[in-house]
Amino acid sequence: MRLLIVGAGGHGKSVAEAALASGSFTLSGFLDDQAKNVWEFPVFGGTQDMAAWREAADVAIVAIGNNLLRQQLQQQLMQAGYTLTSVIHPRATVSPSAELGVGSAIMAGSIIGTEAKLGVGVIVNSGAVVDHNCVVGNYGHLGVASAMAGGTQLGAGAWMQAGAALGCGVEVLPGAFLSSVSAFRTE
Repeated sequence: MRLLIVGAGGHGKSVAEAALASGSFTLSGFLDDQAKNVWEFPVFGGTQDMAAWREAADVAIVAIGNNLLRQQLQQQLMQAGYTLTSVIHPRATVSPSAELGVGSAIMAGSIIGTEAKLGVGVIVNSGAVVDHNCVVGNYGHLGVASAMAGGTQLGAGAWMQAGAALGCGVEVLPGAFLSSVSAFRTE
């Protein structure tokens, strides 16, 4: 399938490499408000040009780390008639019983455990772990090497920085920002 990536920064390039490595996509190009061409792939224009490039791709994904902006742009893609897709790096491990929302990026070395539920537009960065029965709300973001112990919940739009960890039973509120200091239940 021909893939359009919205966002040509560091995360966008990482998603592009994951998509190409998966063998499931050919990369049509990018939309980005500031970037120039990435490798041999074009940046067609800015995000305001979404509708104009609809025929250039079969599917699209927003590859921007900012949770709110990713949500807004994903909604704009849908309004412009794009079919959204998820990108899963071939070196990620995803349980067959896990549920992944559309528009999610699952990066190299990450692990999605048994019966984990990931919402729409989630990022699980390199080396991050979403253990069994975890829930990640829509547009949640796990930084590099972050970890969610079994049964934890990351609220919609919440962001775990690199190396952050959630101990068993912890629930992070929607929109929260969790630094690399870990959170554990005290009861």
